[in-house]
Amino acid sequence: MGRESESKQIFSPALSWISGLHTDSCDGSLASLLPATSFQSSSHFLDSRAAYFAKLNKRDGGGGWSPESTDRSPWLQVDLQDRMEVTAVATQGRHGSTDWVSAYMLLYSDTGRVWKQYMLEDNVGRIMGNANPDSVVQHKLSQSIRTRFLRFVPLEWSPSGRVGLRVAVYGCAYRSYVADFDGRSSLLYRFNQKSMSTVKDVISLRFKSRQTEGVLLHGEGQRGDYITLELHRGRLALHLNLDDSRVRSSSARMVVTLGSLLDDLHWHSVLIERFNKQVNFTLDRHTQHFRTKGDGDSLEVDYELSFGGIPLPGKPGTFIRRNFHGCMENLYYNGVNVIDLAKRRKPQIYSGNVTFSCSEPQLVAATFQSSSSSFLSLPAPAPILEGLSVRLQFRTWNPDGLLLSSPLISGQEPRYLILQISSGRLHLTHQTSALKMSEVSAGQRVNDGLWHSVSVSARGLQIIMTLDSEPASTIQLKSYLEPKDKHYFGGCPASQNDSSCLNPTMAFQGCVRLILVNNQPVDLLSVQQGHLGSYNQLQFDLCGIRDRCDFLH
Repeated sequence: MGRESESKQIFSPALSWISGLHTDSCDGSLASLLPATSFQSSSHFLDSRAAYFAKLNKRDGGGGWSPESTDRSPWLQVDLQDRMEVTAVATQGRHGSTDWVSAYMLLYSDTGRVWKQYMLEDNVGRIMGNANPDSVVQHKLSQSIRTRFLRFVPLEWSPSGRVGLRVAVYGCAYRSYVADFDGRSSLLYRFNQKSMSTVKDVISLRFKSRQTEGVLLHGEGQRGDYITLELHRGRLALHLNLDDSRVRSSSARMVVTLGSLLDDLHWHSVLIERFNKQVNFTLDRHTQHFRTKGDGDSLEVDYELSFGGIPLPGKPGTFIRRNFHGCMENLYYNGVNVIDLAKRRKPQIYSGNVTFSCSEPQLVAATFQSSSSSFLSLPAPAPILEGLSVRLQFRTWNPDGLLLSSPLISGQEPRYLILQISSGRLHLTHQTSALKMSEVSAGQRVNDGLWHSVSVSARGLQIIMTLDSEPASTIQLKSYLEPKDKHYFGGCPASQNDSSCLNPTMAFQGCVRLILVNNQPVDLLSVQQGHLGSYNQLQFDLCGIRDRCDFLH
């Protein structure tokens, strides 16, 4: 107990730094001098420049922002022009009106796409706003966020008026050293001497991953010492051993894991602090304290540390484990800014295929929020020769939920093609009557929170289902399958008066992306804007399922 307390005290300044807390002031106004182009909204009521007049204490231009009354998903967005450290926001209602926002949700993004929701300490995403049009209500963020774009999403507003909003953003500049790893690249930090032996180490970095697997850092020594930090099935694993060449069996090795869903295309902060055998391992806001195995107190690493992969000795470009695919930022090893050295082409750094800006995939996801009432209805596009083709990716924690309900053209009794998760397995059912059906299943525990790809296609007298890289499953038909004019994803509308949608299970609760119907990609942002299909209880351009391994939530 004394050793752990001592360790916490030794490393507390570093913990404060990695969590984004500042000893210097970081509360300057970030939005007051922004140009009109930095303010955007889902729609606007009256003045066409209303979003620009949404700055705090503005009285002209309509006195603030209000959306159109027909806007189902209103939002006001601020582009800070560059990534900033945001520590607080403030809101006001619309001047000279009865319009204000009494509760809102705050989203943030590096690119204006792929949003993440800011959560309060108690895992609540609802921020309390205003009770009148002119009082200023400031919300200090429990943990600062580094972002370029902020989006204010009204949840509740004035009972005697409409949505009305003026906003302010507070914080300071954020300095970032970024490296992009393409899944084949790595950085090697070579020591000046043959080996590096340390009794104290501090390693810090931030990462944004596109994959569930990948090595972030690795070092090893001749005596059996090693340190490896890697993503495995979307979780972060730290492997560490000090001076024990006898530790060879997998059961004897020290592995500590943190987090889940870490392939969410958002930044995560990592801090590893070691003093002798005592280690603090921090991911975002959660820290594990543990003691290493082994006989020694020092970590001896030969020649180099690798970041982004574990290269095979003597074979450049060949790696033992899967390389990291994504971005790293502000990577420090015992005070050395590794990315800065690589960017300046210093001789102690070997940079293999690494670039120094973060490429951003534009993957639009939708979150199905409710296990009872979420649904997405889409019109069927032009038919294809095979009859029907649907592809999508999904992730969920729930063992049951409807993914697709497609009504079929039939004679007397309704017929359906149903794709659902049941007890953690994926089931495809061709239902020809209340009592007759054909079914195939695939997968085990597809509710593990990871992204899964599924495709369903009708080709001639066969329906073929494929899950991830598993062998295809087939249903034989007696006649050609003819879909009707709509497909239902996630659930059925509550007001359904006919038999066009059937859901034998719960509504799907989780995230969906990359929907293709008859080989035509579905534009989910067009759905959000009301130009395509209909929906209920959906959030767009973010995946809102939570990390089940964050014990602070």
